[in-house]
Amino acid sequence: MTTNPPPPGPPSGGPAQPPMNPSDEKLWATLIHVGGLFFEFIPALIGYLVLKDRGPFIRSHTATALNFQLTLIIAYVVGVILSPLIIGVFIIIAVYILNIVFSIIAAVKANQGEWYTYPMAIPFVK
Repeated sequence: MTTNPPPPGPPSGGPAQPPMNPSDEKLWATLIHVGGLFFEFIPALIGYLVLKDRGPFIRSHTATALNFQLTLIIAYVVGVILSPLIIGVFIIIAVYILNIVFSIIAAVKANQGEWYTYPMAIPFVK
C-alpha cells in the first residue's frame, strides 16, 4: 500500500489573504483615519501591517495615515521640547487641530472611495 505525501503547507509568510471588496476597503480606510483621532498612530500601524496586502486602495490609505501620524508624533515631540518657551505650546495646539481637521477630511475621502494624501506628511512608508 502506497501513501501519498501530505500536501505542501502554506509558504513561510502564511496564507495569502484574498483581496477585499471595495466597500470593505472604504470602511477600513475610514476607520483607520478616524482611529488616528483617538489612538494616534496605533490604528494606522495595525491597519498597515494587517491590511496592506488586501488591495491597493487600503494599502494607500493605511500608508498615508501612518505617515501622517508619525509626522504628527515628531511635531508633538518638538512641541514638548519647546514648551518651556511659549512657542512649544502653540505647536502642540496646532498639531492637535491639524490632526482633527485632516483626519476627518481623509476619513470622508476614504468613505467616498477617493484616494487621499495628507499635506505635510513625511513619506516614511510607501
